[in-house]
Amino acid sequence: MTSASLPRVTYTNIREDFSGVHRRLDAGIAAFEREHLGERWPHWIDGHPHHAGADRPIDSPIDRRILLGAGGDADAAAVGAAIAAARRAQADWAVGGWQRRVAMLRAVADAIEASKWELGIAMIFEVGKSRIEAMGEVEEAIDMIRFYCDEMQASDGFTRPMRRAFAHEATTGTLRPYGVFGIIAPFNYPVALSIGMSTGALLGGNTVVLKPSPGAGLTATWLARAFTAGGLPPGVFNIVLGGNETGRLLAAADIDGIAFTGSLDTGMALLRGVAAGSRMRPVIAEMGGKNPCYVTASADLDAAAEGVFRSAYGMQGQKCSALSRVFVHHDVADPFIERLLARIDAVAIGDPRDVRHFMGPLINEAALSRYLKGLVDARERGRLLAGDTPLRGGTFDHGHYVKPMLVADLPADHRLNRAEQFLPLLTLTRYGDLDDAIRDGNAVEFGLTAGIYARREAELQRFLDTAQAGVLYANRASGATTGAWPGIQSFCGWKGSGAGGKGGLGHYYLPQFMREQSWTIISDDVV
Repeated sequence: MTSASLPRVTYTNIREDFSGVHRRLDAGIAAFEREHLGERWPHWIDGHPHHAGADRPIDSPIDRRILLGAGGDADAAAVGAAIAAARRAQADWAVGGWQRRVAMLRAVADAIEASKWELGIAMIFEVGKSRIEAMGEVEEAIDMIRFYCDEMQASDGFTRPMRRAFAHEATTGTLRPYGVFGIIAPFNYPVALSIGMSTGALLGGNTVVLKPSPGAGLTATWLARAFTAGGLPPGVFNIVLGGNETGRLLAAADIDGIAFTGSLDTGMALLRGVAAGSRMRPVIAEMGGKNPCYVTASADLDAAAEGVFRSAYGMQGQKCSALSRVFVHHDVADPFIERLLARIDAVAIGDPRDVRHFMGPLINEAALSRYLKGLVDARERGRLLAGDTPLRGGTFDHGHYVKPMLVADLPADHRLNRAEQFLPLLTLTRYGDLDDAIRDGNAVEFGLTAGIYARREAELQRFLDTAQAGVLYANRASGATTGAWPGIQSFCGWKGSGAGGKGGLGHYYLPQFMREQSWTIISDDVV
């Protein structure tokens, strides 16, 4: 079976026969570990590798004995050099026309597709994703580029004629680039989110300086190769590696816009920093979620238990769209809990290189500390239905592997019901009135995703009318609150989950990276 004949992995095709995919990964994982781990990662500035800062070794979360690689944190000089390169390249990139930009980004998508197995394997090592989650992310990134290119083409570069006041006066509305965008990406989707934000900026005629997550130098190196293979001119796409200080240097520099995915606290700090400056700049931010789901008395309980399980515990709950609170009607609570606990008890946890494992490790020590604090809170204030101390023995001693946590009967205003945890931690609340449950689910500062399981039309419509989130799902066994895909579901955060009111993966994402300009031209004397 050739690579081209294998099924494409998405987040929702859960019943596909992936045996061929796994055979291909079986052959590739050992070779990747042998050939690509332990490299020195450069920054990527003005079309060339660039070394700055003392090399910092990065271990794999799946086994801390595995060295992913090493790279230096970009200092002020390196960040400044990347911005200067982007500034020099921006004018030619913008005036070259949207058709040229679309052609090059399509070539980038082709380059990513050609190296998709390596990128997927890189994320298994770098993030601890399962095989299917990792390959699904690469496919999402490819589709994202192609979808955004299609949108640019369908909108004729977002230029259209306007009404005329006089016959000899032509008026046009167009969207134009801002200039240089700083892109700050998180650890959990190092390919798709870096690609999505960068593609939005680049198609709009901006140039980019990308700062990946501190541990994402491995995937960043592969992305640099893909953008180079796509033929982008030097300086159009740049990468600076580093931690929080590098991010602060980039955000405070003389750039024209920021795209960010991460925590609410960091996103709001970016917004406040821009507001305190001498001029306004766009901040396009996606800032997490506290995502509820409602299981009604009319629900298909098997579909509900499957969808809740997958969304709460897939990728160890380390998704902004992960389900973190489920409301279950009193009449079906016991049979639903029984079904959910059966799935939790059967879950395979371990090294994600192994095809059998659904859950891998938490990303770092800080995540483990949050999990342990959640255990304490669950035992003190609620009823712990599932969850325990970290797993031990073998590979478990070299990574932060934990069991799914399920907590019932917490006070409504408890922090585990209100604050994002980014963990495989789900709280369960029994309810009698759907309106009351939705009101409680809305009573958080976030508004990213929400789901429902209901076979009564009135219940479904009530949810659609009143749920305060940008992404709504109903009756989905493949995921109660997760699984958006480019061009199929837009991904927009309300309230504290997003800035700008328009999300990725949909029709309204690209215009955020551009500003409007009006042309009025009297053409009588133009030759």
